[in-house]
Amino acid sequence: MAGHSKWANIQHRKGRQDAKRGKLWTKIIREITVAARAAGPDPDSNPSLRMAWDKATAANMPKDNIQRAILRGAGGADGANYEEVRYEGYGVGGAAIIIDCVTDNRTRTVAEVRHALSKNGGNLGQDGSVAFMFQHCGQFLFAPGTSEDRVMEIALEAGAEDILTDEDGLIEVISAPTDYAAVKTAFEQAGLAPEVHGLIMKPLNETELTGEDAEAMQKILDVLEGLDDVQEIYTTAVFDEAD
Repeated sequence: MAGHSKWANIQHRKGRQDAKRGKLWTKIIREITVAARAAGPDPDSNPSLRMAWDKATAANMPKDNIQRAILRGAGGADGANYEEVRYEGYGVGGAAIIIDCVTDNRTRTVAEVRHALSKNGGNLGQDGSVAFMFQHCGQFLFAPGTSEDRVMEIALEAGAEDILTDEDGLIEVISAPTDYAAVKTAFEQAGLAPEVHGLIMKPLNETELTGEDAEAMQKILDVLEGLDDVQEIYTTAVFDEAD
């Protein structure tokens, strides 16, 4: 099987997201609003809001925009009544996909997700059809060149479950969801900045795709990411770095 680079895949995905920054801001504002409505406006006591705030900061969103979204969510009066919903399905080559959405109209959203999948060679599955292929966890990814010993020391002291280093030198730290905030704080206090971090659905196994299959799968992901209601996409698919 052809090799792939997780680091190359991460950089590729970040580049695509940066190119869609305007739409990214809209999605983050929805996430902030929902988080503030669900558990209050204080990010120190609301981990979901803290994570959404961090995403907003990383996307260079002005603080005023963030605070307006929090007030709108905490007030619960203005704007649409958004809710979180998850869909599961398959892409090319049996690759599993989880699609997390924030929507004010479930009927519209499921129709758009189903169409995006079926038109491009995938299909929408039933609830639970692929969730068992993923682990809900906290994830921190450090760029090649970061001190593995230092990351390991801080991570283990903070309660992380696992530290993995791949052949590119990318360091991945995994924590239980309940320990995510503590591990994140420990890294911040140690001056260690992960390239990517968050609560994710981590695939337990990978589906490696190359050539036309990789291109077709990337098209599915691009179309899904282009939907206004889609917030996060998780997949077992990984791509040859040449694709």
